Formats: sequence, C-alpha cells, structure tokens
Amino acid sequence: MDALANSFRVLENEWIELSDGTRLAARLWLPTISSTSPVPAILEYLPYRKRGGTDQRDDMTYPHFARAGYAGIRVDIRGNGESEGLMSGEYTAQELLDGKEVIAWIANQSWCDGNVGMLGHSWGGFNGLQIAALQPPALNAVVTSCSTDDRYNDDIHFMGGCLNNDNTTWSQQMLAYSTRPPDPQIVGENWRKDWLHRLENMPFLASDWLKHQHRDAFWKHGSVCEDYSAITAPILAVGGWNDCYSNTIPRLLAGLTCPAKGIIGPWEHRYPHMAKVTPGMDFLNECVRWWDHWLKGIDTGIDREPALRVFLPKAVPASSKNGHRNGVWIGETQWPSKTTTLTPYNLTSQGLASGSSNEASDHLEEMVIASPLDTGLSCGNFCPGMRVDDELPGDQREDDAKSLVFDTPTLEHDLAILGAAEVELEISSDKPIALVAARLCDVAPDGASTRVSHNPLNLTHRQSHEFPKSLEAGEFYSVRIKLCDTGYIFQRGHKIRLALSSNYWPMVWPAPEPVTLKIRPASSRLHLPVLPEALNEIDVSPPPSLPVGEFEVLRPPHNTRLCNTDPATRETRIEIHDDLGRTRDRDNGLETESLAHHTYQINPDDPNSSRTEGAWSVEFKRDDWQVRIETQTAMTSDITNFYLTASIHAYEGQNLVFEKQWQEEIIRDLV
Repeated sequence: MDALANSFRVLENEWIELSDGTRLAARLWLPTISSTSPVPAILEYLPYRKRGGTDQRDDMTYPHFARAGYAGIRVDIRGNGESEGLMSGEYTAQELLDGKEVIAWIANQSWCDGNVGMLGHSWGGFNGLQIAALQPPALNAVVTSCSTDDRYNDDIHFMGGCLNNDNTTWSQQMLAYSTRPPDPQIVGENWRKDWLHRLENMPFLASDWLKHQHRDAFWKHGSVCEDYSAITAPILAVGGWNDCYSNTIPRLLAGLTCPAKGIIGPWEHRYPHMAKVTPGMDFLNECVRWWDHWLKGIDTGIDREPALRVFLPKAVPASSKNGHRNGVWIGETQWPSKTTTLTPYNLTSQGLASGSSNEASDHLEEMVIASPLDTGLSCGNFCPGMRVDDELPGDQREDDAKSLVFDTPTLEHDLAILGAAEVELEISSDKPIALVAARLCDVAPDGASTRVSHNPLNLTHRQSHEFPKSLEAGEFYSVRIKLCDTGYIFQRGHKIRLALSSNYWPMVWPAPEPVTLKIRPASSRLHLPVLPEALNEIDVSPPPSLPVGEFEVLRPPHNTRLCNTDPATRETRIEIHDDLGRTRDRDNGLETESLAHHTYQINPDDPNSSRTEGAWSVEFKRDDWQVRIETQTAMTSDITNFYLTASIHAYEGQNLVFEKQWQEEIIRDLV
C-alpha cells in the first residue's frame, strides 16, 4: 500500500485546449492513487519551456509533490515551448485569462478533486499572484517565490523611478528564450512553420517597456498592490535577501487581507532548496505543509507558524561570490513588526550619531555629492541568481570613496535590523533631472565594506512615480528614500555606514547631464529598523538531498567578469561572459546550451558615453536536428533620447533561416 501511495507516472506532454482553440503544452506528474482517488493539483505556469528549459529543476521538485499526493502540472505559456499561439508581452491579460482557463481545465480532470494550488518562481511567482487576483473558483492556495506585487517600482525595469540596465538585458534574454522552437518530437513536422511564425512575431520588449517611463496603466496592470483585497486564496510568499524582490514579502504581509505567511532566507533569485547562497531550507516540505493545510484540510501547524520567518546574516564577506552565510533564523509573530523600532541617526561631521535631535550637525554647512559616473562598479547584478556566479555586490570601498559617507562609531554591541531603512534628506540639484543612490553598508574592522541594502531615487519622482516633476536648480527639497527591505546583524567591533552618490552605474542609467547635489545635514537622517537585543530564534529544517535527474553534463557552467579602465580615455568597461553549460537529456536525447555576453561602458565625466550591449546564443540538438538562436541588443542615449537596437538570427544547422532587426528612438521623459 505504501509503495502505491508514493508512486506516480509522468506524462511528457498533454494538450490543454483553450476556448479559442489554442493548445497549451503541459507536463504532468500524476500520483498512481489519482486514477481511483482524485487528488489536489499544483500548477506552475511559465514561458521558460518545460522541455529544454526548466525540466531539470522540475525533476527535482514535482516527484516530491507527487509522492505527497499532489498532481503536478507544468504548463508553457502561449507562444512558448510547445504551446501554440503567440506571445505579446509580460503578464498580458491574455496570459492571465489563459491561466484561469488552465485552472478550470485541471479542476475538471478525473484525477483532480477540484482543488488547485499554484507554485511559481519569478515569472511564475508574478502570475501566480496576478491570477489569484482574478479569483478562479478552484484556486485555493498559492506559493509565490521571488516575485513582485508592484511591476513599476519593484521589477527589473525601474527602481525608484530610475531606469534599470536590466530592462535591456532581460529583453535580450527573453528574445532568445521565447523564440526557441517547438520540439519536433512533440509537435511533429509542423515545428518549422510554427517556429518561423513565432520568430516573425516576437515583440521587442525593451522598446515596449521603455515607452512607459512613469507608473501608468501599463504597469498598474498586473500590480496586485493596486488592490490587495482582490486576492482571497491563501498566500505563502518566499524569497531571499540577495534577490532583487526582497521588498515584496513584507508588503504582501502588510497589505493582504487573505491568510498569508512569509519566509525570507539569505538566498539569491532561486528556489530556496536550490540556492547557491546558503543555508537553504526544506522548501519542498514547506510547500506540502501549506497545501496540506489549505487543499487537504490537514492540521500541519503551518497556521501557527510566525507570520514571517527570516534569516538574519552577520559578518557577510565583502565578496561577489555565492556561499554560506553565518546568522540566525528568527520569527516575527505579526507583520508589520511590533518589535522593531525605527531609530534615527543624525548626519554629523563625525559621521552617524544616534539620537532624535540634530544639535551635533547644526553647524555643518551644505555638503556636496558629485560622484563620478562610474560610481557603482561594485554593485553586482541587479538580480543575482540569473547567471552562474560573481553576481553579488563586492567590496564597496571603491564606490564608498566616490560617495559622501557617514559612519557610526565602532559598535560596542551587536545591532540587528529587520525591515526597510529610510534616508531622509534635504537635497538640491544644479540640473532639472538627477538621481541620488543610498547604500547601507557594514564596515569590518579591516575596512572591508559589505552592502547590506540600497536604493536609488530619481529626484524628479520625489513625490510621485506617476506624475514626476523636474527640479528647480538650487532649490532644496525634502525627500525620503526607502531602502530595500533587509535583515542583518551588525556585529560588535564593526561600523554602520551610509553612502550617498549621484550615480549608480551600471545598475541604473545616469541622468542626462553631469549633476552636482547638495544636502543639508542638519535636516537629514538615517532611520534604521532596529530589533531588540533578545531575538526570537527559531529552527528551520535544512534542504534534503535532491535527485539530479537523467541529464548528462557535456560542458559545465562557468563565467568571467572583468572590469577595465582605459588609461587614455578613462572609459570604464565591464565584460561579463556566462556559459550556462551544455547538457543532454538521456530520456529524449535533447542537447541544450546557452551562452551570454554583456558589456557596460561609461566615461566617468560624460553621461552620454553610457552604453550597454549584449548577446545571447541558445542551441538545441538531437541527432541530425540542430537549431540555434542568436540575439543582440544595445542601448545608448543623449540628453533628449534613448536609442535601442536589437537583432535576431536563427539557424537550422548552419543555414540562416530567419533574421530581423529593430531600431528605436524613444524620448526621455524625466529619466
């Protein structure tokens, strides 16, 4: 009986026909018992291909759920993988309505008891929240990982009203990913016709996104923060401090009216049981506990867990490398937290001084921030976890030297924080468009500086991301910068540093003209969300050993990251090469590989020298069938415009079968 209860079968492809006749491709893991006793089902809905895409990850995940008595359904979004139709953008109304139809289809299958949950990481985490807001009747629980509730202010496109460079690089990656062909082994001889149709109609996403530089209806669509009450299915929100979406979980817990819990570890942009920044956790079992409670009515104790379980790292190395983090797990019984205290620190001539009055800084005159345009070279990737390694922010000392910094005295006791630090500034600019970037750092006794949190602010967005206003030269404005949510323990013997800069390259695009900022320290402060000395420590189970699947590694992943400055021109250039490796699926014989190359260059005195460009190459091969897609993108700017170019070349064997170019000129609008 036990063997039967833990056994399952895998359906490599099942067609889900939608109401308009389009068929979406699905891979299924069905518990053997579901043929006689229907079970709840878990949907993951992505554009990243169930075959030749996420299949290795899926093989480490869905067998666990099937053995726990859940049907797993991994569906390719319309126009991706083997699914029919065309893709037109991110999180479109069509995508979400398709997802709602898929849930209804699942609930009506003989092997399903009518209860459906959703699991999603990144894109799937986004649309899990967005589909939940549509309230499909059968959707009764969601696990969302590394996602966002705010597509404008907390996604890969804009940050504090500043343009992220990843707006271009992510478009380039999706151009390569979503134009990969259907597998002939599944779709048959029509694969080539469908592929060429897909190639011809793939949108240039970077252009679509850049035409919406403010928080308009384009970004409000799919931003569940517009109406948290629309979500009624219970939400388990999971993420990591080294992910770019660390802010989502505290906001969801504060805003949702449905049952909700949060877990935040030290992780990068990966599922917790697969993260390279450790310690990990038994994420798969946490999912099962969540679904057992909400889909099966089993008392797992999940409802009695703290509202937020978080890992507090301490003494993190100032290194771009992944690895283990020392620290402790704690539990917060409710969120917003009732235990943290927003503690002010004044900006003084001696650095940061705790206290509510600014008497120590009254005598300080205005202070200047005029950072070179290459300030930020140690920022790391915007979204660590999407490349091989060398993605995290490195030692901040070089960037600190180009910034206005304020340090506390050496700490006599450990100081723990949890939540969002805030920087209050009275600030002026000599130009109508400017940004200020704030970084919170941990300075070790040897001087090494580790970035703990950060955020830039486009000062024209000081009051609104929807209705920005240009700056009057020399006029002072009161602004408040909310840094990214974080948890951290500053240790005794260390210092806390606030660093302010007028640029943060290559994470965000510079203002159109060189800028000099001034601040008035007497009316400027740092506020830290300080925890009490006695922490509510909890235990968290480590991840189990995971099956590796039937994949042969033909070439292991590796990467290089180089930063060089030309002594003659003073131009700085960052080059990143990521070889994501080559593998062969022993079951179906499919070989896959992906290669990426990104460059960022800038002259420290000229914002119009900024340039980002990159290339992706992806290849599929089985026996004598071989296809390859190569994409290139680039972006430059001047005072008034952004300039975007892109191209795609598709090959069958060595023969070029398709090519297309884009060239766009887009007016800058207070960015």
